Amino acid sequence: MSKDDPYEILGVSRDASDDQIKKAFRTLARRYHPDRNPDDKNAESRFKQVQSAYDQIGTAEARKEYEKSQMFGGGFGGGNMNDIFSQMFGGGGFSNPFSRGGGQPFGQRSPSPSPNTQKGQDATGFLELSIDEAEAGGKFMFEFTKLVPGSHGSITKKPMKIRVNVKPQSKHGDKLTLKGQGHGHPDGVPGDLIIRIKIDPGQGCRWEQGRIVQSVEIQYSTLILGGKVNIQLPNGMKARVTIPENSLIGDRFRIKEYDIELGLLPNETLTDEQKTLLEKLRTAGL
Repeated sequence: MSKDDPYEILGVSRDASDDQIKKAFRTLARRYHPDRNPDDKNAESRFKQVQSAYDQIGTAEARKEYEKSQMFGGGFGGGNMNDIFSQMFGGGGFSNPFSRGGGQPFGQRSPSPSPNTQKGQDATGFLELSIDEAEAGGKFMFEFTKLVPGSHGSITKKPMKIRVNVKPQSKHGDKLTLKGQGHGHPDGVPGDLIIRIKIDPGQGCRWEQGRIVQSVEIQYSTLILGGKVNIQLPNGMKARVTIPENSLIGDRFRIKEYDIELGLLPNETLTDEQKTLLEKLRTAGL
């Protein structure tokens, strides 16, 4: 998982709705809140990371600004227009076409020692695959927007489709680098296209620190008394797991490469018998 990608930190897809992002944030914030983990420095660090991710994409306005900043591989971080054009095209060799005085005249490029010494910005993106697709590998279509410099400092956004080869048994976070397929440079060569594999873990699952976390909802009585439950893993295999007595919501255990996280199975309605038994438990102090 990229430590800087707010979507991966929150475990949501890039097309997730605002409500899905908010729900994921609240779940993770509760799990890693310092009050629940007073002696866990890693949890405190993770909580700050989750909060920072939500600050970047938690609202429609913030999300729009984040996506805009990613268009040029990480944003411009303020500064003047000359700085922006320098970042956009890899530094050097291109001045602000709107500047008046103090620099090159309108539309004029700075001299470059060699046409191949300057390199455009790398284009980046994610290729989303299912677990089965990543396991099998193959050729997949990837779409992105390429920035192409034109005359007088103009920039054209060119939609691109390219077929990429994914090797079998690819892992979440694997990087594919396509040389010379990135954004153009007015005085040099294009940058690279860098694609990261993003594997969809499936419904009820999410990525966390390079592992798939699967939420399993079980009955409250099983949490308290313990017992065995049947679950289906993200790879389609079935497993029968033992739930210890006095388990808590959020407790985890591992099965192969998966982390299983316990959740509470909601009861939409209770029978009269169930209500009577719950009243007896409350009377008994439970």
